[in-house]
Amino acid sequence: MERRKPELLSPAGDMERLEAAVRYGADAVYLGGKDYGMRAAPGNFTREELKRAVELCHGSGVRVYVTCNTLPRNHELRELPGFLEYCKAVGVDGLIISDLGVLALAREHAPGVELHVSTQTGIVNYAAAKACYDLGARRVVLAREVPLAEIREIRENIPPDLELEAFVHGSMCVSFSGRCLLSNYMTGRDANRGQCAQPCRWEYYLTEKKRPQEHFTILEQGDGTYIMNSNDLCMIEHIPRLIEAGVCSLKIEGRAKSAYYVACVTAAYRRAIDFFSRHPGESLPPEILEETGKISHRAYSTGFYFGGGPGQTTDRGQYIRDYQVAAVCAGRMGDYVVLSQRNRFSRGCTVDVLQPGGAFTGEQLSEIYNEDWEPIESAPHAEMRVYWKTGLPVEEGAYLRVRAG
Repeated sequence: MERRKPELLSPAGDMERLEAAVRYGADAVYLGGKDYGMRAAPGNFTREELKRAVELCHGSGVRVYVTCNTLPRNHELRELPGFLEYCKAVGVDGLIISDLGVLALAREHAPGVELHVSTQTGIVNYAAAKACYDLGARRVVLAREVPLAEIREIRENIPPDLELEAFVHGSMCVSFSGRCLLSNYMTGRDANRGQCAQPCRWEYYLTEKKRPQEHFTILEQGDGTYIMNSNDLCMIEHIPRLIEAGVCSLKIEGRAKSAYYVACVTAAYRRAIDFFSRHPGESLPPEILEETGKISHRAYSTGFYFGGGPGQTTDRGQYIRDYQVAAVCAGRMGDYVVLSQRNRFSRGCTVDVLQPGGAFTGEQLSEIYNEDWEPIESAPHAEMRVYWKTGLPVEEGAYLRVRAG
């Protein structure tokens, strides 16, 4: 079977994050409306915003997939046909679906729109993939638990026009394919309806029934354990192996994460895909790999792709934050770049500039001025305007990053 360049699929939790995905090289985005999507925390898209999102993406040759991957209750089904019809009317390219009833409704009310079966369905074998195909699916999003060797076997035993999508970057869930009841049980927030409180990331102790105020550590030594805290997934070095196994769409997790996260990870995987396309058989350059360390993340692993478990960090639950965004470029004025501050930075500090037109590393903020054009030593105030004198071709919307700490 011919192996073509894979699709890079990025998350879009709102319009700002969607614009970041498009600007930084996504081939497609996935997003949710105000209902029926598995991420309730981000802003998501009203119907009018969804229409604008499709217009913006299609104007840049980017496809749009809408998540309808909750497990809806009976009363929610009454409104669903109208939403599906609206998605078709505005030109949505695909619908991501978990529930078989929703799949049937989508075939009826959004004919011609591609149907993608969500990872929540838990597809781990070719029989299940073929069954979804027979029900009208054009693509299946494989369960995160499927090793590469089994993905290859699935590819060899399904129809040629059934596409395989797989996650390559982002958070992993302690529960199989994200089907978790822990959040609902502990907080009343249903993970299967987009409201997960992530209790798997919390710190846990043991207590004895008659001494509830006494906490005993689960580890033999230490102050407690984050016993369910999975590491994050990062497969950027192994893109050729994913393609060889038959994956056609590489999916980045993170609709609830920041526009900077979307921009940085999308840019890194865009560069990696293009590099491997031009240089088959070569190792990924370090400067591309290093980009994945310039976002907040948990310890990385390769998940289940090469066998075994995805790895856990049980002594802490917080993110690794080696870099932070100092400012965003708001435009130019002659020889000056106009910056909007995001975190405190000082004159003389070294910054990396992330932008679609090219990255600059190791640049120094040697001359910075406030709004009154007075030289300043630092920018301590949130979103304050700063003028940086530089000859670098920094683009509007570029991110300036500094090492944290």
